[in-house]
Amino acid sequence: MPALACCVDAAVAPPSHAFAGDSSLPAPVPFSGVFPATANTTASAAWSTSLSNELYRIDAWGGPYFTVNSSGNVSVRPYGSGTMPHQEIDLLKIVKKASDPKSESGLGLQLPLIVRFPDVLKNRLESLQGAFDLAIQSQDYGSHYQGVYPVKCNQDRFVVEDIVRFGKPFRFGLEAGSKPELLLAMSCLCKGNPESLLVCNGFKDFEYISLALMARKLELNTVIVLEQEEELDLVIELSKKLGVRPVIGTRAKLRTKHSGHFGSTSGEKGKFGLTAVQILRVVKKLEQVGMLDCFQLLHFHIGSQIPTTALLADGVSEAAQIYCELVRLGAHMKVIDIGGGLGLDYDGSKSSDSEISVSYGLEEYAMAVVRTIRYVCDRRSVKHPVICSESGRAIVSHHSVLIFEAVSASACDVAPSMSAFALQYFIEGLTEEARADYRNLSAAAIRGEYESCLTYADQLKQRCVDQFKEGSLGIEQLATVDGLCDLVSKAIGASDSVRTYNVNLSVFTSIPDFWGIGQLFPIVPIHRLDQRPAVRGVLSDLTCDSDGKINKFIGGESSLPLHELEGNGSGGRYYLGMFLGGAYEEALGGVHNLFGGPSVVRVSQSDGPYSFAVTRAVPGPSCADVLRVMQHEPELMFETLKHRAEECGEVDEDGMANSALATSLARSFHNMPYLSVASSCCLTAMNNHGLYYCSEDDYDIVADSGAAGEEEQWSYCCA
Repeated sequence: MPALACCVDAAVAPPSHAFAGDSSLPAPVPFSGVFPATANTTASAAWSTSLSNELYRIDAWGGPYFTVNSSGNVSVRPYGSGTMPHQEIDLLKIVKKASDPKSESGLGLQLPLIVRFPDVLKNRLESLQGAFDLAIQSQDYGSHYQGVYPVKCNQDRFVVEDIVRFGKPFRFGLEAGSKPELLLAMSCLCKGNPESLLVCNGFKDFEYISLALMARKLELNTVIVLEQEEELDLVIELSKKLGVRPVIGTRAKLRTKHSGHFGSTSGEKGKFGLTAVQILRVVKKLEQVGMLDCFQLLHFHIGSQIPTTALLADGVSEAAQIYCELVRLGAHMKVIDIGGGLGLDYDGSKSSDSEISVSYGLEEYAMAVVRTIRYVCDRRSVKHPVICSESGRAIVSHHSVLIFEAVSASACDVAPSMSAFALQYFIEGLTEEARADYRNLSAAAIRGEYESCLTYADQLKQRCVDQFKEGSLGIEQLATVDGLCDLVSKAIGASDSVRTYNVNLSVFTSIPDFWGIGQLFPIVPIHRLDQRPAVRGVLSDLTCDSDGKINKFIGGESSLPLHELEGNGSGGRYYLGMFLGGAYEEALGGVHNLFGGPSVVRVSQSDGPYSFAVTRAVPGPSCADVLRVMQHEPELMFETLKHRAEECGEVDEDGMANSALATSLARSFHNMPYLSVASSCCLTAMNNHGLYYCSEDDYDIVADSGAAGEEEQWSYCCA
């Protein structure tokens, strides 16, 4: 009998029974839906870290910063291609250091976890500067490059401060697009290079322009870039009132644009910038008030993720022509700001046809910009301008890795076996049409007619569902039919073998661009890469939202190669990393379902035994923190719950039972909203936004012995 027939029998009967009414059939062989392991399919056989590297394209999208080490773990190369073997940092060791309890020399942080590598950030900055320096030298360009970092990409204090510090030797500056970003940039640049640019973009009002002019009074090299024509009147008025000679730029709306989501802000219909007619009016007005010498910068932006250097050169050429025209009209032009657009190869394909890839590297990008500007300016006999860019995505994306854990996985359902009596009862409970489908399915299985098997299985299932809805079929029988149909599909290779891995993460908080615009990021297991991944899976987050899943991956895949979790799919230690997410994701993340941001550690390369040192560790927002975001008051909430506990609880003579309950409630306010794992739960004495929490040792003492008084355990101070 064909194996498929065995499969059908096994789904509804134990091995000693054949189909009802057909005693001539041989005893079926139970079929589990999972093929037995062979020498070629075991986890370790014929597999290597290099195969994992190729499977997940790690060298393609991650080079030169990420690789797989000999232990099968993802390693970080903090100095890029200049990293020595002993300087590589094992990501799994960082996770262990961060999540292990303090009693085991860990930091007691709860996952998810963002790991920042300032050494990678510095290398990216130096690589960008080096690419432009090389292009300028090779093209005999008559000026220099000095970029700015758009703080909107990642406003984290330490990220911005690092960029100012690392960029000080080559006058690297900052770009702001709002009043708080401008305040941030002003403060940070007080410690930067005096020649560093402070580019003020975005829509502006009286206060924004006043603040930018104050920055010039503070001797910061500030440029007010006009996004709207009417902003010029405010600049003229306020500069006279404050007695400040401004430096003015304008953002031009180019005709050049690229297609796709990231090109939607470019072209004549773009959200920002001035048309040629408006730019001419700006020149005329500045000339009328004797301020044309203040007009010194031209800014443009083709769009993020510019796919090719040909498109880049086209846009830069158009902008360079406008620059030369402004020089001809008498403006004292000095800087051409080419904006953002320097793209990342998120999938390692180096393709110009993908919105998540680009067909060039840093050196090619810089060469295209310098060559084009030089060509246009030389033809027009215009002095070569300072070249500025706002390449935030390219600077910060690599330096941050999001680590999260798969806490469980869906199991392969197997239909319950049935006794001969139960089998007969099941068949008799079916309608005549359903029994006919059952007999036809059996016959088709014996003949090996796979398409017919699927047809009869689907018909049988639908008839049983109809019976269940009518109340004439029990849930046990319905489950048996479901299992039968699943096994038939698996046996003929028509089933969906993709598993669902439940991850301790909120997509809306930590990967909002995936949900919002379909942006794909490389996601890879950070360990066990010396083992063959045995299954394919999609990722489901913790939120109560059907969109809280990741079912699209780089390479056009709808599932990800994954390893089986330890412990049969529940409770296994399985860590995944999302890479190249250092730009935008943290700033855009929300608090859907009141899941806050991840914990954060800052890791630098060191010469110690593990090649790294954690220089800063910040626990993720607690339940109390995210409640405050939505205007709740955790202190009052706790008092309300404590009062209810006093009313409802059984209290002994000393009130210790009530005290332990209050302690447990307060601990819930203190912990992160994510699922807790024993090794990562740790309470520490800290003043967190007005709440004072006891230490873990204190908690254990209270819970076990009830020795401390309630007011001693938990108290509140003014925030």
